Amino acid sequence: MAEFDAAYASTPPWDIGRPQPAFATLAAEGGLGGRVLDVGCGTGEHVLMAAQAGCDAVGIDISTTAIHLAEAKARERGTRARFEVGDARQLESPGEQFDTVLDCGLFHVFDDEDRQPFVESLGRVLRPGGHYVLLCFSDEEPPGWGPRRVTQAEIREAFARGWEVESIEPTELHVTIRAEPARSWFASIRRN
Repeated sequence: MAEFDAAYASTPPWDIGRPQPAFATLAAEGGLGGRVLDVGCGTGEHVLMAAQAGCDAVGIDISTTAIHLAEAKARERGTRARFEVGDARQLESPGEQFDTVLDCGLFHVFDDEDRQPFVESLGRVLRPGGHYVLLCFSDEEPPGWGPRRVTQAEIREAFARGWEVESIEPTELHVTIRAEPARSWFASIRRN
């Protein structure tokens, strides 16, 4: 999408140049392993974090510019990871399954009609028993700037069939446009 490519003409609000603290903690506590896919990976911080933790890490983003920036970061850091341009609502799995799918700020950009295709798409690439780990804006973040606010009920409804919502915890999502992080949800959802 041109709007996401255009966002990378400067530093977009979501590109903080390091992993989000919630994902960094997950990695530090050994919560990543095996094959990891980051949907809406942007410039690749979470993919590179997973690769450095010993995972086979792949990132996908709809922005060609973001993918080029992610590939450059991987080369500069000497980190092996794979990046692809693609639409997370149309993930395919020709024999490729993942143990964990990370989502930092993608779920909350989808409108109601795009959520179900996205969830179905996740189900095609996440192995049974695998985890989808979600970080999204919370409805507790005051209205104004930024993406759609998401309720816990919306998360539970989107993953009501074929999934188990294991936890939804309040956390923070750091941004570049203000010092104060955005109020967010950090959810762990297991594919049945």
